[in-house]
Amino acid sequence: MSHASTYKPSTGIEKWLDKRLPIIRMSADFMDFPTPKNLNYWWTFGGILAVCLVIQIITGVVLAMHYTPHVDMAFNSVEHIMRDVNYGWLLRYIHSNGASMFFLAVYIHMFRGLYYGSYKEPREVVWMLGVVIFLLMMATAFMGYVLPWGQMSYWGATVITNLFSAIPLVGDDIRTLLWGGFSVDNPTLNRFFSLHYLLPFAIFGVVALHIWAFHTSGNNNPSGVEIKDVKKDAVPFHPYYTVKDGFAIVVFLILFAAFVFFNPNGLGHADNYIEANPLSTPAHIVPEWYFLPFYAMLRAITFDIGPIPAKLGGVITMFSSILVLFVLPWLDTSKVRSMRYRPVARMWFVLFVVAAVALGYLGGKPAEGTYVMLAQIATAYYFAFFLIILPLLGILETPKPLPRSIAESVLPKASKPETSAAPGAPAAAE
Repeated sequence: MSHASTYKPSTGIEKWLDKRLPIIRMSADFMDFPTPKNLNYWWTFGGILAVCLVIQIITGVVLAMHYTPHVDMAFNSVEHIMRDVNYGWLLRYIHSNGASMFFLAVYIHMFRGLYYGSYKEPREVVWMLGVVIFLLMMATAFMGYVLPWGQMSYWGATVITNLFSAIPLVGDDIRTLLWGGFSVDNPTLNRFFSLHYLLPFAIFGVVALHIWAFHTSGNNNPSGVEIKDVKKDAVPFHPYYTVKDGFAIVVFLILFAAFVFFNPNGLGHADNYIEANPLSTPAHIVPEWYFLPFYAMLRAITFDIGPIPAKLGGVITMFSSILVLFVLPWLDTSKVRSMRYRPVARMWFVLFVVAAVALGYLGGKPAEGTYVMLAQIATAYYFAFFLIILPLLGILETPKPLPRSIAESVLPKASKPETSAAPGAPAAAE
């Protein structure tokens, strides 16, 4: 929701700069942006993610000054950072755990968007830009995990890049392009280092677009009702939400610091402290925890699907699990945004969260027996939620009555609720 600027240059320098580069005006308008007054702490993860991105860029740039992207020296250069560089151990642990904190925050941010319908009109572009950020994060994290050149780094890169060979006609060429040769070797490490350094700045650019997009369409909120009266329904972003976000960021950084200082390797794998050896395969190759749900989906396809072989079917399933998010705004047919007023959808959503967490657990287990069967069930439900359940619920579900305004949702006793939930939807008891 765009709004008229309230900024008035007060000094001669401000007036001169405002005519040529209105950066102060933009900052002031950002602080004055009318924000729904009912945002809860689930909305603070946007600010937390911005802090995580800045931390990763700063620590990454400094680490790159001491890292050597060569297969003969990469592993030792990481040990050099840990042992010889001033506070190198701290920078390395902040960066490696920062990736996990980044993904933890982004998963919570995405689940919040799903629950409150933040992908619905007019915020489709906001949502799709968020999915682009998620894809860029995954690519950046995967390439970064290869750089320490430990056993899990090497074999993880080998397994994942080999998946591209399953693509008909062009798969082998894509794999060769990624490798820079005919196996994972020095050209691969150089490519991944270059892209790992570049992509965070691409993420930063898309984040700017993401923020611009939701400042154009306005924030969603827990009630899913648009701002009708700025004076009653909204408050300025500063100081109300800068203070609230600031508190949440401090709490999140305490969790972050707990891992960095007390259990810095708790989210990693011990095999990555063994230098990469192409002649010794680890007993159980697993990616980082934040990739495990998608890894479980990949391995869940153990059968041919018509003319599609199992390997290609797994690759298609893994990538489709992310691509389906792009079309989610058009798959959910309900006119009501927030699942706070959709009790049936809320029940299915809880099962979806359980399936997603289960996939994360199963991705870290051996691809055998009951683990594979459970992964297949969870994968089937994942896709059914988006492709079957949400489209049907929009037609069959009777939502609860919506409040007339955001102010009413904050102070429900101030006035009576509407008698219908949405245009064309019958009323239900609160």
